[in-house]
Amino acid sequence: MTQTVTRGESLGAQVARVLRQRIVRGELAPGARITEEALAEEFSVSRGPVRDALTQLSFEKLVEVQRPRGVYIVGLTGDDVDQLYSLRGALEQLALSRAMRVDDEARWAAMAAAVERMGEAADRGDHAAFVTADLEFHSQIYALADHPRLEGAWNQYLPTFTALLEVTINHDEDLHESSDDHVTLMEVMRTGTPAQAAKVLSEHLDGARRRMLSEIATHA
Repeated sequence: MTQTVTRGESLGAQVARVLRQRIVRGELAPGARITEEALAEEFSVSRGPVRDALTQLSFEKLVEVQRPRGVYIVGLTGDDVDQLYSLRGALEQLALSRAMRVDDEARWAAMAAAVERMGEAADRGDHAAFVTADLEFHSQIYALADHPRLEGAWNQYLPTFTALLEVTINHDEDLHESSDDHVTLMEVMRTGTPAQAAKVLSEHLDGARRRMLSEIATHA
């Protein structure tokens, strides 16, 4: 089936996003071979955007490019998930500790707005809108950290964590618990101690890690 791509986002990024979702969901099994030609035909694009997509997915360790033989799906193992969340935990704990130094009320407005959008999405049962607001919330932690290289590292892995969240959030029929977790995290960042905030964040990310491991187990 031909996939439709739009002109707002780069073509390579769109192809990578669709393939990433398939890999994370287990729709493309580890060891499966894909080709540039077949992907270019499926997405109705030239091979340039396909190569861009495969280069990005290779960086994310989701595919292995073996020219001229083809491209092979690596997929996600439990160890991969543990590595991704341990990396995210290290990055985000540092970002959180720096963000908590910010006293300017105006700079917290974007995070508060993301929390509000999560609550509204939970009320509607809108998983897609919740994912967008959730990721914006966490991106704001990095923005508040005033550490461009740290924020850059988060942005490198943001597409991967987007795909992971799109999978794990579907385990939650009721999104209010997750929404409330973010309210708690923001409040403790504003009024609690660094140790308290670090504990809340660690528990939050560990819950996401366990949900993703559960998802992988269903495909084993």
